[in-house]
Amino acid sequence: MTTQTYPVMFLDDVVVLPGMALPVELTAQAQQTIDAARAARGNDTKTPLQVLVVPRIDGRTGMIGSIAQVIQLGRLPSGEPAAVLRADRRARIGQGVVGTGAALWVEAEPLEHPAAASGRVKEKAGEFKQVLTSILQQRNNWQVLDAVQRMTDPSELADVAGYATWIEPAEKVTLLETLDVEQRLDFLLERGRAHLAEMEVTDKIREDVQEGMEKTQREYLLRQQLAAIRKELGEEDAGGTGDYRTRIEAADLPEKVRTAALAEVDKLERGSDQSPEAGWIRTWLDTVLDLPWNERTVDSTDIRHAREVLDSDHTGLDDVKERIVEHLAVRARRAARGLEVVGGRGSGAVLALVGPPGVGKTSLGESIARSLNRKFVRVALGGVRDEAEIRGHRRTYVGALPGRLVRALQEAGTMNPVVLLDEIDKVGSDFRGDPAAALLEVLDPAQNHTFRDHYLDLDLDLSDVVFLATANVLETIPSALLDRMEVVRLDGYTEREKVSIARDHLLPRQLERAGLTDAEVRIEDEALRLVAAEHTHEAGVRQLERALARILRKVTTELEDGVVSSGAEGSAPVVVAQEDVTKYLGRPRFTPESAERTAVPGVATGLAVTGAGGDVLFVEAAAMESEHGGLELTGQLGDVMKESAQIALSYLRANAERLGVPIEDLTHRRVHVHFPAGAVPKDGPSAGVTLTTALASLLTGRLVRAEIGMTGEVSLTGRVLPIGGVKQKLLAAHRAGLTEVIIPARNGPDLDDLPEDVLAQLTVHQVSDVADVLRIALEPAAGAATKAA
Repeated sequence: MTTQTYPVMFLDDVVVLPGMALPVELTAQAQQTIDAARAARGNDTKTPLQVLVVPRIDGRTGMIGSIAQVIQLGRLPSGEPAAVLRADRRARIGQGVVGTGAALWVEAEPLEHPAAASGRVKEKAGEFKQVLTSILQQRNNWQVLDAVQRMTDPSELADVAGYATWIEPAEKVTLLETLDVEQRLDFLLERGRAHLAEMEVTDKIREDVQEGMEKTQREYLLRQQLAAIRKELGEEDAGGTGDYRTRIEAADLPEKVRTAALAEVDKLERGSDQSPEAGWIRTWLDTVLDLPWNERTVDSTDIRHAREVLDSDHTGLDDVKERIVEHLAVRARRAARGLEVVGGRGSGAVLALVGPPGVGKTSLGESIARSLNRKFVRVALGGVRDEAEIRGHRRTYVGALPGRLVRALQEAGTMNPVVLLDEIDKVGSDFRGDPAAALLEVLDPAQNHTFRDHYLDLDLDLSDVVFLATANVLETIPSALLDRMEVVRLDGYTEREKVSIARDHLLPRQLERAGLTDAEVRIEDEALRLVAAEHTHEAGVRQLERALARILRKVTTELEDGVVSSGAEGSAPVVVAQEDVTKYLGRPRFTPESAERTAVPGVATGLAVTGAGGDVLFVEAAAMESEHGGLELTGQLGDVMKESAQIALSYLRANAERLGVPIEDLTHRRVHVHFPAGAVPKDGPSAGVTLTTALASLLTGRLVRAEIGMTGEVSLTGRVLPIGGVKQKLLAAHRAGLTEVIIPARNGPDLDDLPEDVLAQLTVHQVSDVADVLRIALEPAAGAATKAA
């Protein structure tokens, strides 16, 4: 096709595609273009004004434009000149030429309309018409929709996208410069489907927002109507901010607490009910109002009644009972003289009940609360690793709660309960903090009158609370925390006490659980003693109670099967005698073995303390030929116990002649020391005398007396140094059937804590020199020779 000359009209950020008709604001340059076109036409009014419209996007122009007719000239409502252009077809811009007026004239080659569309192009045109129809329907543009529905030419349908606002000007330039109809339709299909999907998402969000707004408005109207109805019924603001204000004013709160609570009510009244902070404030106010700020129970000062309660619930445990009676006596004296100050600084007590499992530490807390006439609350600390469990969470956290102590006061309903901090030695620490550190203030009577929980953020008076802590061992409790508590040791029960506990407490409870009565089953004391001595091996009574439960279950089974009869029409009860214990429990599991173990030289019986209480500990020594000699230790020993073995051997080498211990062969013999129960870790210095005795027995060939046990630390000079846990060790010796024990002389005062019946059955040797230990513990040489023969 031949080229023609046209004046160029540049349009900024506006793209005119063939078939489009739109008004454009005339700039000075655009006005010059139209003037040039009018001058070129001259007096021929029948020839329309034609210009070459070229888009200019971001200051850049392309090589394809649209030949457009100037349909109408006029002014916009703002008074600016404007023209209505209608594009006819595309044209490729050639070189510039000289023309009339100040406009830019170029040669342009009009581009032919594409040939008849193929079936594939018509198919894509139909798909685009459907997409375009969906978009127009969602926009409610029905007038344009009718015009689109009448279009049949694929090229015309593709160019109508020039009107679309969802296509960027740069993309419209691409459509203008793309002559292939199929390529234009492919681009428009992809862009149209993406826009349609975007519209669907936008409409869904708008509908959800609209629905939420309508729901909020509906709830607001209903609340307003409900408030109006309550006002008419005289129930105005029930459950609202006014109700909180009324409850706070009516509550018996300390002045500082009342001021803080009313300040939160003011915030609640100023804020919106839909605000998240309103929920936090309501929960905080409910917590404050639930606390018994000024509620206290009146302590019982009847010392005789307190003794009766403690004695009826627990057998033994004289130390802790005496401490509680002393506490009551002091309070009674202060009350009689008018010195009692409820909640005064340091008026509470902090006792740490330390002992092996099963001795009644937890149940003792309930008895103490009953003797004091106070409420009892148990706080389990085993495995607690988060400091917020003690001090609470800040209110800014989602799901914030007060600490366990605040919840304990809520549960008790008073400010002076007995709070049992159970398993305080099992508290751990990690990245969330150290709960034991948070307990420092709680358990200090001089500080806990102003304890501040993070959630409440108010001073809480804990000084009138009686805190009881239970623990199995003291080593895992931080020293700063242990210093704030008064330690009361529960070292375990004697055989006589176990029989008494079984008869008075355990057996009645197990009879009830088995559905039996005293008239149906009776267990003799000798049978109870046999169960405690030979079928259990513990400081407490848990295993004893399980053994009794097993006996009663078997008796119940016999009664139900008709094997035995009892309790019917005056018949005699089933009696479990000493000889019947094996029938119900099988063979004894624990029998004295000291005589058997010490029947050869090199074996001694020691006494130790474990987490489960006292226990006997055997030390075995053997010697074997070796070129270099030396000492070998086995049995999972700690560093301290390994050093004790080295000290014992060195002492014997240094004092061999004085002690009569032959050591000449040690240069060519290797000594092996073993602590049986090799799977159990062991450590501590108290096995020193036992190690020395075992080695001396090995070297001299003299047996260690089977009936004797020993404990004590040995120094390199042969001194026997004091150790701990004397009471638990001697109770273990008594349970193991030993009749004599050797302890350091400086531990003599510890014998005062031992029950009289146990002390009467034990011969206690108090020694200060290792030579005395060997003299007492080893069999005479002649006796050893006789036994060997």
